[in-house]
Amino acid sequence: MATGQLWAGVDVGKEHHWVCVVDDVGTVVLSRRLANDEQPIRALVGEIDSLGDQVAWTVDLTTVYAALLLTVLADAGKSVRYLAGRAVWQASAVYRGGEAKTDAKDARVIADQSRMRGNDLPLLHPDDDLITELRLLTAHRADLVADRTRTINRLRQQLVAVCPALERAAQLSSDRGWVVLLARYQRPKAIRQSGVSRLTRILADAGVRNAAAIAAAAVAAAKTQTVRLPGEEVAAGLIADLAQGVIALDDRIKTTDADIEGRFRRHPLAEVITSLPGIGFRLGAEFLAAVGDPALIGSADQLAAWAGLAPVSRDSGKRTGRLHTPKRYSRRLRRVMYMSALTAIRCDPASRAYYQRKRDQGKRPIPATCLARRRTNVLYALIRDNRTWQPDSPPITQSAA
Repeated sequence: MATGQLWAGVDVGKEHHWVCVVDDVGTVVLSRRLANDEQPIRALVGEIDSLGDQVAWTVDLTTVYAALLLTVLADAGKSVRYLAGRAVWQASAVYRGGEAKTDAKDARVIADQSRMRGNDLPLLHPDDDLITELRLLTAHRADLVADRTRTINRLRQQLVAVCPALERAAQLSSDRGWVVLLARYQRPKAIRQSGVSRLTRILADAGVRNAAAIAAAAVAAAKTQTVRLPGEEVAAGLIADLAQGVIALDDRIKTTDADIEGRFRRHPLAEVITSLPGIGFRLGAEFLAAVGDPALIGSADQLAAWAGLAPVSRDSGKRTGRLHTPKRYSRRLRRVMYMSALTAIRCDPASRAYYQRKRDQGKRPIPATCLARRRTNVLYALIRDNRTWQPDSPPITQSAA
């Protein structure tokens, strides 16, 4: 049996991974393809343990493709570090082979970089079931919303083929009543014959609140066209199918929102997070999905850097004090902080005053970023102290800023 420290790098894949193990001088001890199944992973972990006294594991992905691998390693008591795929790609250029790319080479680069960088790489912490469920549900909801947007765009395209005036009048994205109407009536002739009164009654029975306004707008648009466009019959059938699809997606989104809220409310910090103006259960769930365990956040500055809200230095020679927007950050976390800031501007007088003050100072074009940065300090302090936000809360301590 070999002795000493070993470093294992894993190039994660969907069906197979590639594992490379190097010793303390960078010599390859093992390089092998690994099936993404529990028993082969456990067998290889045991084999690698027999090669050295200590083994440090590093992966390049933390997505669902690596879920089984990370779970087995955690079950075996192994700590795992993370090296971003972009860093692997940049480092691989200085290794033998240059621009050539193979799974074996990437795994070796991961292992060798782990050997040289050591504690510089972040340590992965297994998420509990609640965080994992929130991450899955919020991602699923984002997919449903994207599907709804695509379906509405296709619906608009087909509606132009039947009646362009009706397409211009329909507020499909913001008003569900139009979708309900198009699920039943698609042709201008049918809308004209039904009339405002009948359409209003049908929409009201379907639970549409502004039924009369929608019915009047639809009839007015239908009256501007008396000719029948080519392919109207087929287009009308497609419009009905697409409208039913949008209604079904709305129902699925509503069900998913209920699942997200139910699980989010079970988190011990749910009340603390949602106490900050501008953050509801959806953004709160996305925040937890993005950061994992909030207890691992070291400081407000770390949270801001994670969200891409802290500028980074760009000094060279005599040019000092130059800052620019970072390129590597969590887009998901930045969206949470930015969208919550925009919401707070509308519902919180203090946030609105701060936003207006930054605009008066010439902070353009997105002064809401300044507010989002400030709110990271507040949110971190609330999480650290486990207290809810109050308008008359004491000022944030220096350690939180």
